[in-house]
Amino acid sequence: MNRGKNIKKLAVICLAGMTALALASCAGDTDPGKNLLMSEEENDRIVDLFSPMEKMEPDAENVARSATDKTVILAEEQLGVKVGYITYTAENYQEKTYDEIAIDRVRNNMDDVYLLNPDAIQILGEEGKLQDLSGLDSAENLREIVKTANVVDGKLVAIPQEVVAYGLFINKDMFDKYHLELPETPEDFLECCRVFKENGIDTPIGANRWWLENFVFAQAYADLYNGGNTEAEVEALNRGESKYSDYMRPAFEFLQELIDCGYIDAQKASVSEAIEGEGEDFLAQKTPIVMAYWGAANTETAYGKTDFELQVIGFPSHRGQMPVVPMTGYAVSIDAEHKEDALRTIDVMVSDEALQIYAETNKVISPSKNVEVDCIPALKSLNEKIKENVYVLGSNAGMKVEQWGNTCLIVRKLLNGSTVDECMAEFDKLQEESLRK
Repeated sequence: MNRGKNIKKLAVICLAGMTALALASCAGDTDPGKNLLMSEEENDRIVDLFSPMEKMEPDAENVARSATDKTVILAEEQLGVKVGYITYTAENYQEKTYDEIAIDRVRNNMDDVYLLNPDAIQILGEEGKLQDLSGLDSAENLREIVKTANVVDGKLVAIPQEVVAYGLFINKDMFDKYHLELPETPEDFLECCRVFKENGIDTPIGANRWWLENFVFAQAYADLYNGGNTEAEVEALNRGESKYSDYMRPAFEFLQELIDCGYIDAQKASVSEAIEGEGEDFLAQKTPIVMAYWGAANTETAYGKTDFELQVIGFPSHRGQMPVVPMTGYAVSIDAEHKEDALRTIDVMVSDEALQIYAETNKVISPSKNVEVDCIPALKSLNEKIKENVYVLGSNAGMKVEQWGNTCLIVRKLLNGSTVDECMAEFDKLQEESLRK
């Protein structure tokens, strides 16, 4: 029970803030079970959306409309519907996480549309609680990466408004100072860390307790997602014919080597929050390498304004630099009260027209293969990889063992002193549990 609760908390913290899942506060003592913007006119066509954010006041001055809000307005104008936001706040829900509340609301058919994190998509998809979205016109334009991540039992159960990509954030000036090429493979990466260490850089890698799993995914699944046999390999894992631990072991051994060599401060990483723990040293050029998500390079409060040349590259793998992509998405309840209008609303919100607006506003990778937005120079390398369909998924609703949250928790065990064998036993246990379902 505690494990499941921790995973749900983890998914929100890891992904919130880099997608539309940025938590926003509600004013006053609003009843969380009521629609915040419900129209007073009974005859209005209403679509209820459960989300962590409030809708911007349409007449507010000097307030930048959120990217998602702009797409909602587009749907309202085109369809003649009113989208009512039901907003999550930690204050209203006490100890319950966004994922826990979202899952409960879907199970009890309380809303029409939901913004879901990867583990919620997987759980609810397996329970048959989410509508198949593959018949929407907009679904035809989706990149394969989205379809791979959010298909459960042959059904596309969620569609995101952006593709969140993780990479290594590199101080290129420090690499140039020591005549180092940007690393492609684990061996390249270890050599770079060795050179930095020998030249007085005490901890070459700035890490936190959330994002080291990206090293694991890049190495464990480089072949699975880029070897042309993804579906068969996933099916073998789901049937128990292959073991997750066999995929994961080399990557955990790599992380252990980084810890043993002092390239990562495991004690500090195990208690550090994302960016807060390592960001200051990176910006001060004391640490040449950190890991973060795409949007952090565009945000001045993260790494969007540096005094050095910033480059964002994929994580090392034997196939070269590898972006890691977890996937969120909008979903419609299978028993939604306003199902037809909800489906039409989602179809507009993830249409090419809406996604162009969204991508231009947030400067992100679009889930549509038809939408491209110029990115800053620091992100070009990562962007090119994804355009070439070179990536690994950090979440895959088609895998019976949830990936993003589970792997992060097991990596944390490694940071806190568990052996690689003990970590692999955790994966074996999770797989055995999934086979009994």
